[in-house]
Amino acid sequence: MADAPLPDLILYSRAGCHLCDETRDLLNALLDERGRHGLPRPTLNEIDIESDPDLERQFLTTIPVVELAGRRVELATSAAKLRRLLSDVLDGSAATTA
Repeated sequence: MADAPLPDLILYSRAGCHLCDETRDLLNALLDERGRHGLPRPTLNEIDIESDPDLERQFLTTIPVVELAGRRVELATSAAKLRRLLSDVLDGSAATTA
């Protein structure tokens, strides 16, 4: 299972969204932190909700939205919540066997 590819980390955002900018910076810092600790780091992909009318309708009032392996955090501005999402999804099996 160690060879299984990591799920992509998705940030749903839009231009001019200051909360989205802050969340992007926060995610990059959390990914750097994981790297320094030798923990798996997913690839961060950003999707502009304005590029798709369905995404815009779905997320306009809840961005920034962060998704990892089907788990979603809306209004994702909390470092603690994002750190927990990364840990639960990426480190879950190690945490349950420790």
